[in-house]
Amino acid sequence: MPRIAYVNGRYVRHADAAVNVEDRGYQFADGVYEVCEVARGYIVDMKRHLDRLDRSLRALSIAWPMHRRAFELVLREVVNRNGVLNGLVYLQVTRGVAPRDFLFPAQAAPAVVITARKVDPAIAARRAETGIKVITVPENRWDRVDIKSVGLLPNVLAKQAAKEAGAQEAWFVDTDGTVKEGGSSNAWIVTADGRLVTRPAEHGILRGITRTTLLEVAAGLGLAVEERGFTVAEAKAAREAFISSATTIAMPVVEIDGSPIANGHPGSMVLSLRAAFFDVAEKCQA
Repeated sequence: MPRIAYVNGRYVRHADAAVNVEDRGYQFADGVYEVCEVARGYIVDMKRHLDRLDRSLRALSIAWPMHRRAFELVLREVVNRNGVLNGLVYLQVTRGVAPRDFLFPAQAAPAVVITARKVDPAIAARRAETGIKVITVPENRWDRVDIKSVGLLPNVLAKQAAKEAGAQEAWFVDTDGTVKEGGSSNAWIVTADGRLVTRPAEHGILRGITRTTLLEVAAGLGLAVEERGFTVAEAKAAREAFISSATTIAMPVVEIDGSPIANGHPGSMVLSLRAAFFDVAEKCQA
């Protein structure tokens, strides 16, 4: 079955999908995106993802490309046309097509692209058994990382640096040594006394949808949570560390900049959060 993409009102073969060369997403990164997990035939936390999409669109003064209810139907249709039971659905909205000019165009219809692909959940499950390695990099992004913009070049460079160092993620770090977030994830630690710590999402990081749901999972498990900053030194001395995102859920971190975390193996708390996640997350039938 060929892959199908939705592009500006049409379902087309993925191989034939294209956007105009003067789409402002291509020329200015003038657009936003979301990625939702698809698990067991459900789109996970779709409402929260669309709520965040709405926030990002408002922040950039981009109109919704269609009514929200229609958007939900298109998401489901793309997932179903691609036969995705487990995988990801990606959606992107840009300001649209207009002659290249830094100013907002007087007339331009928002452009939308939605794609979906299958992912074997066993791959992430195997990775969670051993954990991942993280490197740290200096924070060099713009101040509004709370907007899920398609302008991700610093993230690309950070994650490439991680790969070249034999790691799987990079954490951005402020000049004071405080961890911000990962190139495509939120950062967490577990203190020696069993407290779950993650940076507040009011400013300076993206309010991860998976992060929000994990806070609910933690509450249900009776875990103590602190939303505060933590340093790289504190993370290296932590009992556990992990990342969260729609593509990883909760993924153990076993090494930071070459230093093992605790005994160098995934901890019990992150594995408990991971195991309980799907029971708590919102599930929308695709």
